[in-house]
Amino acid sequence: MLHKSKKQRCTKKACLKARREERRGKKLIRKISHLGRQLEDYFVHFPKVKIVRARKREGLIRARLMGASVAKAPILTYLDSHCECAQGWLEPLLQRIANNWTTVVCPVIDVIDDETFEYHFRENGEVNVGGFDWNLQFSWHAMPEREQKRRNHTWDPVWSPTMAGGLFSINRQFFERLGTYDSGFDIWGGENLELSFKTWMCGGALEILPCSHVGHIFRKRSPYKWKSGVNVLRKNSVRLAEVWLDEYKKYYYDRIGNDLGEYGDVTSRKNLRKNLNCKSFEWYLKTVYPELYIPGEALGQGEIRNLGEGGDTCLDSAAKRDDFHKPIGLWPCHSQGGNQYWMFSKEGEIKRDEACLDYSGEDVILYPCHGAGGNQMWMYDPNLHTIQQASSRRCMELSADKQSVLMAPCNGSDRQKWLVQNYDPTKLLKAAS
Repeated sequence: MLHKSKKQRCTKKACLKARREERRGKKLIRKISHLGRQLEDYFVHFPKVKIVRARKREGLIRARLMGASVAKAPILTYLDSHCECAQGWLEPLLQRIANNWTTVVCPVIDVIDDETFEYHFRENGEVNVGGFDWNLQFSWHAMPEREQKRRNHTWDPVWSPTMAGGLFSINRQFFERLGTYDSGFDIWGGENLELSFKTWMCGGALEILPCSHVGHIFRKRSPYKWKSGVNVLRKNSVRLAEVWLDEYKKYYYDRIGNDLGEYGDVTSRKNLRKNLNCKSFEWYLKTVYPELYIPGEALGQGEIRNLGEGGDTCLDSAAKRDDFHKPIGLWPCHSQGGNQYWMFSKEGEIKRDEACLDYSGEDVILYPCHGAGGNQMWMYDPNLHTIQQASSRRCMELSADKQSVLMAPCNGSDRQKWLVQNYDPTKLLKAAS
């Protein structure tokens, strides 16, 4: 229920803004009627349920902290609203924390179709683990072989480098010891990675329990709208990087063109980490997530610029799963990272995260990296500035209209000349030695 607070002095502008936000919240409740009196009437018969309402839009992170402030139990369990719990989902989570209070546990997340609401149960052998990329975006991955070997049974807990963040249980005391969520985070985004990193780095463990299942509706797009747009997510991610990533934060900053923006004061969060005597991010990468590719190991990283036709065209693609099997894109070079940030690996891959450039005789496309060379193996000559595909011996070429990437017999023309940013061939010699 809404609680009236004591009147406080405020500027005219601040008061008007607060009143507008409060009216907007009340208007929304009237519009979605079942979230008002109907919701309260429904839970009259559930005395353990408390409905806590904010006076204005607070966002997911601060809303969760509001819930934690009024909860009484020693274990906090968070679920997104768009979930359906399977029978016996909670007991395994609580038992695991009872055995070790520094363990943060997640259920296996089953998929609920966002159109038909059909429930797709995930078998124990299909459990994925959480990861992230250097855009600091969460991603799912198959359970690594090392984790499969560590476990003795299909029902054993699965260690996960990160969690999705919407469904988990945590000991209240441990949550508070870790500093809960960063209060400087806005609305939503990055809080799952922050909690994942500090859980592992500050003495805990993050697990997915095959004996606990909760269905979740995965929406095709974010339902959130912010006046400040994507800068909300960037602010959160920069705060995360500044506090937890140590020297590895530069790889995220490269992705965003080193445009950090305003991210507030992180002194208290750094002091928290210091006081908890947390391990380094290098320890995390080597011990918890050794599968993550480190950009610093690449021969080259940054933009790949064509030197012909004005020298202002770069390889450009979002390189998301939706872009797989599609021709690589081109765009005027902007030196801001993002879709123009690529890595040229020691194995000859031109990649970003899980996407690699692949040529099988037609277009140069994005394809999931497989690590087997073949169609994904490229050779760069830093003197001639040519990018040659190893198996076909053809060279990458910019079309005359600068709209597409071609593969043609090598001829030394300017349209076949490319500049791979920060390319350092001596890394090959160091790797060989």
